[in-house]
Amino acid sequence: MLPIFFSTFILSACCCLTKGNCISYDELKELKTEFAINLYRHVSEAENRTNLVISPASVAASLELLQFGAQGNTFTELQDALGYNIHDQSVQDFLHVVYEGATDSSQGTVVQLACSFFVDAGVQLSPRFAARAARWANSSLQQTNFTDPNRTAAQIQEWIASNLGGGDVRGIPLESAGSPLSQVTLVSTMYFKSTWQKKFSFMDTQMLPFTTAEGSTLKVPTMHHTADVNYGQFQTAALEAFNVLELPYLGEKLSMVLVLPSHKRTPLSQIESHLSAKTINLWANSLKRTKMDIFLPRFSIQSLFDLKTVFSALGIRDAFDPITANFKGISEEGSLYLSEAIHKAEIKVTEDGTKASGTTAMVLLKRSRTPIFKADRPFTFFLRQANTGSVLFIGRVTNPS
Repeated sequence: MLPIFFSTFILSACCCLTKGNCISYDELKELKTEFAINLYRHVSEAENRTNLVISPASVAASLELLQFGAQGNTFTELQDALGYNIHDQSVQDFLHVVYEGATDSSQGTVVQLACSFFVDAGVQLSPRFAARAARWANSSLQQTNFTDPNRTAAQIQEWIASNLGGGDVRGIPLESAGSPLSQVTLVSTMYFKSTWQKKFSFMDTQMLPFTTAEGSTLKVPTMHHTADVNYGQFQTAALEAFNVLELPYLGEKLSMVLVLPSHKRTPLSQIESHLSAKTINLWANSLKRTKMDIFLPRFSIQSLFDLKTVFSALGIRDAFDPITANFKGISEEGSLYLSEAIHKAEIKVTEDGTKASGTTAMVLLKRSRTPIFKADRPFTFFLRQANTGSVLFIGRVTNPS
């Protein structure tokens, strides 16, 4: 299993210090999840029926850093979009727990969230902001020279690759980073690599039919195994039935949750329209341990988004306006504004290289006795932290091929 995510945010030129009301741990869990759902909903509407994946954790970490340096209405818009005030101590305490879990290497799992401010040598950062940025979500500050766009782009790409396990960073547009107006580039990355708690066997993978969102049927490599998993059956207010399955990773700190309409005639969008923090929490608390026959197609998705339109839909507008943007908490010099918001995410789901003994006849015999979860039609997935409920990434598969 190898999901890789990263997003880049580019600021081109140029805190609120009031403590907010104390927010409970459960309220913050819900706010973080609601941001993930809102982000996914706006992106998925624009992408219509295509495969997609996005990392809300990566996007949120960048917006939190911007909140540290934003003032006035620019700060208010960022706060409203995220749902919380980064200057609130209870918020910081909660997010430190989230990001500790998002920077972990144990039991065969690597999870790493990182952020970096690339600052032009001529920009004088606020000491207060520099101190906060250096302590936030595995962040760093790096000096660069934006008058040398090739060198700057290479420096940024090298940092991205080093925080993605040497992953492919081609296709990341950084045009504004080479602009003579550019002074600061904010880059965030999310890297995840893990193995299933119970691995699939390559020997049990078969070419099986999958019905796409358009209604056509094609044969795709479909993984299979039988395991004890958390599973539940639900229905919407309109009586549209769907299944929810949780597949844990090694160590069970993280899991992938799959949401599958019960009937092929039910569009995935009908189920997704009911996604919310409350429904996800309901599923998590209602799933029952069940021995299941699981069929899951291999899939690999790469998504690249211009988030400027999405952020506008979330109410983040002043940040992109050279006149109204207020990032004086970052630097008093010049007038910084957000010129680009770019996000790239990748995910690859496989059997994870494990081979097991057994024959097809034995597998088929087992299937006839066990309840079946068969992802042979479009489904939604998200990767979630067990202790905080934080959604590290979310996406959908409409065509595994």
